[in-house]
Amino acid sequence: MELRQLKIFQVVAKECNFTRAAELLGYAQSNVTAQIRLLENELGTKLFERLGKRVHLTQEGEKLLSYAQQILNLSLEAKEALSTSKVPQGTITIGVAESLCVFRLPKLFIEYCKRYPQVKLILKLGTSSDFHRWLRDNTVDIAFFLDAKIEAPDLEVVAFFPEPMAIVGNTEHRLVPRGCIEPRDFQDECVILTECGCSYRVALEKILDEAGIQLHATLELGSVEAIKQFAAGGMGIALLPKAVVETELQQHKIADLHWVGPEVSMYTQVIYKKDKWLSPTLLSLLNLIKEYLASPEEDAALTDKTG
Repeated sequence: MELRQLKIFQVVAKECNFTRAAELLGYAQSNVTAQIRLLENELGTKLFERLGKRVHLTQEGEKLLSYAQQILNLSLEAKEALSTSKVPQGTITIGVAESLCVFRLPKLFIEYCKRYPQVKLILKLGTSSDFHRWLRDNTVDIAFFLDAKIEAPDLEVVAFFPEPMAIVGNTEHRLVPRGCIEPRDFQDECVILTECGCSYRVALEKILDEAGIQLHATLELGSVEAIKQFAAGGMGIALLPKAVVETELQQHKIADLHWVGPEVSMYTQVIYKKDKWLSPTLLSLLNLIKEYLASPEEDAALTDKTG
């Protein structure tokens, strides 16, 4: 089993297409197919099955993908550890909550890329449960959580601060004149939810369950931007980080319904595994994070420094 074969396997798994994988890797398709066949012969199992023009991982292929990612990441770590260069270079794989990607992190990543153009950033969108797993199996180097306070003996917190939440809806929603809402107001409402596993969806569902409220109408969307548009259009009400809807609130495109139920305590947290080797490249990102994300005033600080 060679690293080159694992890299080919990883790209084919991502693209679900041998031709596209060959183009990205700069190989002939016959070479990609041959390397996958050699890998399957060595492991004694089928890694892909063909469905139409696309290929999909088998159950055994899914198992190998997790190991392949870890092996390739460790290979990159080894190269960086033995490199004599102190200039940040290479790749950093980052787990990111989609909502943070929308409102909290673009300026940070833009600034990092300006300072360290030789570093490639790979962002993997996921939920808190994904991040815990990815950190522990070395799929990602670091993760940006939006969650309740995380305390785990094997994880190190780089930055931590509260993220206010808001229940929002259309500016003409029937609950706007009420002035505030509580759990019982959800009883007959259509609620626009984020994907399963999202930390603040879990928190809201727990609050409503403890209040004996059963949701009869819901929409589930994987995009924060889509949730905002649906809420603004009158499709339902939604729980979102207040910073996500700040612009729409100021422009009166969406209304804060002023939640007075149990507090939904969410925090932006930047976390890596305690036994993670901190290469100069990863340290350069951690230092920038501390510079800009150590307090809720990071947006102003970043704007001042980048102009």
